[in-house]
Amino acid sequence: MTTATRARTRTVRRGGMLLAAATATVLYTTGFAAPAFADERPGASSFELIDGTLDWGVKASFNRYVSGPIAGGSITTADGAETNADSTFRFTNGTGGYDLPTHGVDTAFDGSVHYEGHHGALDVKFSDLRVVTEGTAGAIVADITVAGEVTEDVEVAGLDLSSVRPGSGDGGAMVFADIPATLTKAGEQAFSYNGSPMYPEGTELDPATLTVTPKTAEPEPEPENPENPENPENPENPENPENPENPENPEKPEKPDGENPVDDEPDAEDPIPAGVVHDGTLDWGVKESFRTYINGPIAHGDVELADGAVHSGDGYRFTDAEGEFDTTEETLGAAFDGSVRFFGHAEAGGGYALDLTFSDFAVEIDGTQGELIADVVTKDGTYDAVTVADLDIPAGALTSEDDVIVLTDIPATLTAEGSEAFAYNGTPMYPAGTALDTLTVTVALSEDAELPRGENPGGTGSITTPAGTTPQGGASGGALGGALASTGSGIPLAELAGGAAALSAAGVAAFYAARRRTLSPG
Repeated sequence: MTTATRARTRTVRRGGMLLAAATATVLYTTGFAAPAFADERPGASSFELIDGTLDWGVKASFNRYVSGPIAGGSITTADGAETNADSTFRFTNGTGGYDLPTHGVDTAFDGSVHYEGHHGALDVKFSDLRVVTEGTAGAIVADITVAGEVTEDVEVAGLDLSSVRPGSGDGGAMVFADIPATLTKAGEQAFSYNGSPMYPEGTELDPATLTVTPKTAEPEPEPENPENPENPENPENPENPENPENPENPEKPEKPDGENPVDDEPDAEDPIPAGVVHDGTLDWGVKESFRTYINGPIAHGDVELADGAVHSGDGYRFTDAEGEFDTTEETLGAAFDGSVRFFGHAEAGGGYALDLTFSDFAVEIDGTQGELIADVVTKDGTYDAVTVADLDIPAGALTSEDDVIVLTDIPATLTAEGSEAFAYNGTPMYPAGTALDTLTVTVALSEDAELPRGENPGGTGSITTPAGTTPQGGASGGALGGALASTGSGIPLAELAGGAAALSAAGVAAFYAARRRTLSPG
């Protein structure tokens, strides 16, 4: 960074129906409609599904938590399950059926995944998974073993198929990707740690991807009539009409050389090209899953704001920006007031095993690159002017309107330096490259500029919220991936209305059309 703020003066220092219909649609449109039912009796209303897979990560943040420095545990797949490259799990050899009257799918899979942590105090195993759907709703059902005690056929997750669109896979397979999944009440009660549920009902779990293949007979030979009719592909009337692309009356008439088009609009007031920042705010939540972890049943912690920081939505707002900018060079350096302290894991002798404070925030931008800088205080030491996160700035973002620059939802990625400072018991909680919460920067370029109104920040000064700032199981998670799992990559300790109806109708119509053809091919 080359901005003046690098000196860190005060400027810086401060749907099953869809699934069912799509199944019928794919069977018909891919030429499988008749063969699919060839082995069924004329009145049959169901058919077999084979070669299925279920890709599901349970909860990414929970996985990171179990294998991270807090739980110090392990995750083991067995019995036909395997771990995908993205660290989700694949349950294999799915078999089941589709029932036309109920538009229901019931498919069972091989495989298990076993979580162990906290020296055996956390011991949960999923096995014998099934996906069951009816209409636009569904569930992931599994046998759950907690500390050796098995509970069979638990509806762990509810599935919402209402907006899922089918894709195609190898061998005529149907792929239903990224089906939203949420923790059920039964799932909540099945997962506990030291007798307490780890996540509340409704917690967002990892989305699931279901792949199934209708069992079909051998396809019939192609008909004698060729696919290409006598009419050539290029008819006598070409796609390009006689009229050229540029008609006689062009939309943009030509102008004599040297003439400039007349602009009837009055010139707007020229923006300020460079100068000092007069005010501004930084909105950032650090990491949502980490916040949830702090407030959850493991850390039993809290969050404290001070020195001008206030609450803003689910995150925090740091205020009173000062700095410098140059929109021509596309540089900005701004420092903000405020600090946020996270603490949890109370110690018997007082204090907290986890105690982390960020303060003296600054944002430095040069073109499309940026940095989020802060002082960080942990149990292990104090780190000044740490580049906590790299920022991905859109090209041309440093453009002002009414003497205000607003950068919204800027992606932030944890740096190696930030990872070292962001530690618990001497171990980094997250590796470099971990995605942090996006941030929003708003700065005023003149004394008269008015900052836009954002989230209601509440009061100022030192604030300690009961049970933290985000309710357990808030926006991102609870039971399998919020409170507990949220200890993320290290800790997070700390994601078809009209169209569906049309597709559904088309699919069912295709199904019955195939039946009326006496189950004969195309």
